[in-house]
Amino acid sequence: MKAGIVGLPNVGKSTLFNCLSNAKAQSANFPFCTIEPNLGVVNVPDARLEKLEELVNPERVLPATVEIVDIAGLVKGASKGEGLGNQFLANIRETDAILHVLRCFDNDNIVHVDGSVDPIRDKETIDIELQLKDLETVQKRLERVKRTAKTGNKEAQVELEVLLKVEATLLEGKSVRSIEFTEKEEEFVKPLQFITAKPVLYVCNVDEDAAVSGNAYVDKVKEAVAHENAEVIVLAVGTEADITELDDYEERQMFLADIGLEEAGVSRLIRSAYTLLNLQTYFTAGEKEVRAWTIPIGATAPQAAGVIHTDFEKGFIRAETISYDDYVAYGSEAKVKEAGKMRVEGKEYIVKDGDIMHFRFNV
Repeated sequence: MKAGIVGLPNVGKSTLFNCLSNAKAQSANFPFCTIEPNLGVVNVPDARLEKLEELVNPERVLPATVEIVDIAGLVKGASKGEGLGNQFLANIRETDAILHVLRCFDNDNIVHVDGSVDPIRDKETIDIELQLKDLETVQKRLERVKRTAKTGNKEAQVELEVLLKVEATLLEGKSVRSIEFTEKEEEFVKPLQFITAKPVLYVCNVDEDAAVSGNAYVDKVKEAVAHENAEVIVLAVGTEADITELDDYEERQMFLADIGLEEAGVSRLIRSAYTLLNLQTYFTAGEKEVRAWTIPIGATAPQAAGVIHTDFEKGFIRAETISYDDYVAYGSEAKVKEAGKMRVEGKEYIVKDGDIMHFRFNV
């Protein structure tokens, strides 16, 4: 599961990506790896993991991760191939969620591609390019489906209705994510991988003075996206970059405290991206390792077991499960068992965020 950073040129995308790619920004302990120049696997900061490490004292600790892609700046006309537009749009299509960076600060030394700072205009520029690309996709599909629907094919007639609804929405200048689809309709929509169907998180890049409570630009963004059911995060990307330059964890915490923040903004961003991707965490805890495992929200116990190994899912018998709160309250697995707080869950169990699990299986 990947989240892609998008935005106009010079809004702070690469600085943000570099902040994310610097492990010091997120954690005192864990490393970061870059698979390609613009793709990073970022650890998800989770205080629960640190607490479990303290209680279990394992040989190693492995956090959950999320992939972040830095997509080069989009420009007007990208949907028609301007400025390597096709390549950028293909990169966005391969992601599962969008982190849309908007410039919300004034600085005469950093030139804006359109000559002035206006995050709403910038947002619309990107939205229009992505919507135009989706319009091209739906219209190509419509040509084929219309021909099949004319033959009386019932399935094609249902698909035609759905696609016409998508086309009309895009022609109104709205994104596909604003449409509520039924399960049946989703079957026709999903394979087309509409870019504007992806969930979005708006990142308002502000200066240091606005890092805690935002500014007038941020207020405008919040107002503009109120109908989108999208989260808005305020981040002083330049300041975050300065923080990552500090080698000492304590120094970084002091810097954050000085500007009124409890933790690095990129940590909040990574957690929000994780939620945006519809992901959650369960843990395994033993002397060899304490590990956070990533699963989709709503996954069953066998599906969660399958993340460790496919054999665990195939031969699933049961999941011995402890809630995180119980584990912390009693201090160890043995004490949880003594207190009768360990549960035995079967194949139908929907895993809860923070569950600590041990799987029994037989292959």
